[in-house]
Amino acid sequence: MSGRFLRRAGGGEAVRKLCTKAVLERGLINEGDRILIAASGGKDSTVMAWALSGLRPAIKKNYSLEALHISSDFCACCKKSTLSRQLAAWGIPFTDLFVPIIGRLKEGKKMNCYWCSTQRRTELLAYAVEHGFNKIALGHHLDDIIETFFMNLCAKGELSAMPIRLAYRKYPVELIRPLAYLEERQIIACAAEQDILKAACTCPFGINSKRREMRARIAEFTGASGAVKRRILQALASGSTDLLGPNAG
Repeated sequence: MSGRFLRRAGGGEAVRKLCTKAVLERGLINEGDRILIAASGGKDSTVMAWALSGLRPAIKKNYSLEALHISSDFCACCKKSTLSRQLAAWGIPFTDLFVPIIGRLKEGKKMNCYWCSTQRRTELLAYAVEHGFNKIALGHHLDDIIETFFMNLCAKGELSAMPIRLAYRKYPVELIRPLAYLEERQIIACAAEQDILKAACTCPFGINSKRREMRARIAEFTGASGAVKRRILQALASGSTDLLGPNAG
């Protein structure tokens, strides 16, 4: 099957092929890795778990997978019992960890997406280190990476992006994004084909998301072309500094 077809197609085969490509090209998985999947219960992280559970023959590496879901005190997006059963069918143990994200706010501070993501990332790192994981797999895809780049460029005046692989300097853990070569529409097609659990987030703090505005702008100037998006991704890694590389953060 040609690479051109896979970039256009959806479904499980495209997801596994492009996930394999990202893993091999970016060195995301090594022999003996213990990988913690950040399982939100949404389509992206669940499709990623499904893909990673079947990649061992293709990448010729042995590695272990476990999943961590972080529950909060304001958002109940995930059907945890269903997610747990689905992950178990793929041989992935599941843990649910409650974090009082609103409860940690200091007096006078308002809840926002940055605070939530910081708290979740902190707990992911702490759990991974405590339980001996050396990789954390996040379900961000091609559209997420490009959106983040343009948001940082326009709002912060920074040339920075979501690295496909990020090596922490202070922790013995790396972040990996195996879905980096996949468009969201391909993930949606895979979830439908494989009957993979999908949860619609009901977070009350993300209604007017700046990310949604940027997504619309990108769709307009790229014509929603997957080929254009991939050229943008390629450009992020082609300069003197690889914005997608292991030490980009």
